[in-house]
Amino acid sequence: MTTWMRCYWDEEDTWFYFEVDAEGWVIRQVELEGPELIPIAAASLAEWQRARDAGRLGDYDSRFGITAELPVSEWEGHDPEQLTFEEFEDVWGRARQQIASRPS
Repeated sequence: MTTWMRCYWDEEDTWFYFEVDAEGWVIRQVELEGPELIPIAAASLAEWQRARDAGRLGDYDSRFGITAELPVSEWEGHDPEQLTFEEFEDVWGRARQQIASRPS
């Protein structure tokens, strides 16, 4: 079952939003930084894999970032807040639109 959550990291003043598959792997991730909640990442694991296979990984990483490299079961020190699909999609859509509209 897919789940959606967010976590806040004080040290970086960053909100992390995650879409997680049934095995605990992050399949989409958004990072919003600072009090203005500026999107600094909005990455999709499937897109990342396609970019890697096509030899465009550097371009993808520099624009959209990457997803977490460990399943959530291996994370320490996070206190996730559960989200609905709709809440995640709203954040995902706005972050992707802002990042995609920036000059590359």
